[in-house]
Amino acid sequence: MIRLPLLDAAKPEQFPDPGRAMTDPNGLLAFGGDLSPRRLLAAYSRGIFPWYNEDEPILWWSPDPRCVFHTDRLKPNRSLRRQLAGKPWRVTVDHAFRDVVEACAAPRPGQIGTWIVPAMIDAYDGLHTMGHAHSVEVWESDRLIGGIYGVAVGRLFCGESMFSRESGGSKLALLALGQFLHRWDFPLIDAQVTNNHLMSLGAVEYPREQFLRIVEQLTQLPGQPGSWERFTPLVEGMLDGWG
Repeated sequence: MIRLPLLDAAKPEQFPDPGRAMTDPNGLLAFGGDLSPRRLLAAYSRGIFPWYNEDEPILWWSPDPRCVFHTDRLKPNRSLRRQLAGKPWRVTVDHAFRDVVEACAAPRPGQIGTWIVPAMIDAYDGLHTMGHAHSVEVWESDRLIGGIYGVAVGRLFCGESMFSRESGGSKLALLALGQFLHRWDFPLIDAQVTNNHLMSLGAVEYPREQFLRIVEQLTQLPGQPGSWERFTPLVEGMLDGWG
């Protein structure tokens, strides 16, 4: 029987080798620790992320294969262009981070509970305040209808979750994020665990070993620290070109 490693509370930057993660369940690596900024940033820089339910200890994962988006391939198709032409939607960046996380935490239809527990909401809100976590919001007038959030480490963006209250809301948020990340030479958005919805949006799978090599390279490069709210006009300009 494989014993799941317990993280050392006194060593927030220490994790087991992701290559030693379990195959069943796929990618489970360790448990325990905390959601401090140092531990979270250390995890993402190694291709590891937390994912657990409220009645569980903190669980840390690095699945194989890994689901990713190439930022240069995230482009609006004809259907989305038609949809945008008929709707007064607008996009902002880092304008309502906590609102996006809380909307992502709301249970989906047919879903009981959520893995985005209050402790995680507070932890990522703290990372956002420090300039490490970011969101893209989609609005219809003053109503938040879609969004996505995640963590930037170097030139890797680690997507955490997205939501939609209107058809196309989350897709527009993802495309807008991909477009301006591509301009900054962020080649990938880590989407973590593969599902049919992500694959339908253009995600691809990488073997974990290959993904971890890319993570090591990208996280050592200079990124875009601080708030990204100042880049909202850049996104608005993209929308004008898509209409």
